[in-house]
Amino acid sequence: MGDFRYNGKMYYNPVEFAMDRIGGTWKMPILWRLKDRVMRYSELQKDIPHISQKMLTTQLRELEDDGFVTRKVYPVVPPKTEYTISERGLRAIEVVNTIRNYGLELMKEMGIEN
Repeated sequence: MGDFRYNGKMYYNPVEFAMDRIGGTWKMPILWRLKDRVMRYSELQKDIPHISQKMLTTQLRELEDDGFVTRKVYPVVPPKTEYTISERGLRAIEVVNTIRNYGLELMKEMGIEN
């Protein structure tokens, strides 16, 4: 496969493209938590240690824009927002699970306890 451009960015292979969608420190942990249940913003923030509000907001927006999660806002005061994993997000869980298991194997091989 040749080089291609998406949203103004040049990609050189499909792995780079996929990792740009779900890679980084926070996107996979967000998807992992949403795989089994609907969560509110505050629940995600409490459940993911060390993530800032700004970063959580940014990552959720990117995941929503790329079709990995859906957001539902309820017109109540105060506003209630729920996040759900989409079909595309569920397909990504297989990849996340493989990377997670590989990471656990590497940690064990390198003497890191989890």
